[in-house]
Amino acid sequence: MKESYVFLADGFEEVEALTCVDVLRRAGMPVVTVSINPGLEVTGAHGVTVMADTLYGDNDYSGAEWLVLPGGIPGAPNLGAHEALCEALVAHDKAGGKLAAICASPAVVFGPLGIINGRRAVCYPGMENTVEGVVWEQSPVAVDGHVVTGNGPAAASAFALTIVEQSMGQDVAQDVARGMLFTW
Repeated sequence: MKESYVFLADGFEEVEALTCVDVLRRAGMPVVTVSINPGLEVTGAHGVTVMADTLYGDNDYSGAEWLVLPGGIPGAPNLGAHEALCEALVAHDKAGGKLAAICASPAVVFGPLGIINGRRAVCYPGMENTVEGVVWEQSPVAVDGHVVTGNGPAAASAFALTIVEQSMGQDVAQDVARGMLFTW
């Protein structure tokens, strides 16, 4: 199975990023955390500092299974300001690669890049009005083709399990959910 990458910027939403990494690893999916900072240490929106697995420039993302963006403020805007990451996201989208973003990132990163234009998506409530041309849904998670979006921290488990389901099937996602005592 191909590697998936979860991108971390200072100000990332800890629950969204770390839940995703945890759930994907429980499912047996290879997942790598990537710092867009100059170093491996990344501090989340609530002061939790983590050590990423790798730096942005150390990887080739063209063969990735998933490129995943947590939200958070200023994490999402920091991801959206990283030119090389944005280029990789657009290239992955054009190639039909799997993309996922939660909370602010669908509106702040995917929206301006055109990734969710014409798609069904969700984001943190109130941010929908910052992006035109999106079919905004009122659910915790939305799937449209190869793009998964989540609306915020409370949806972190469902968001991650949806990524698992899209890659490994519903049975695997349900097994992981049961092991976590998560009703999904």
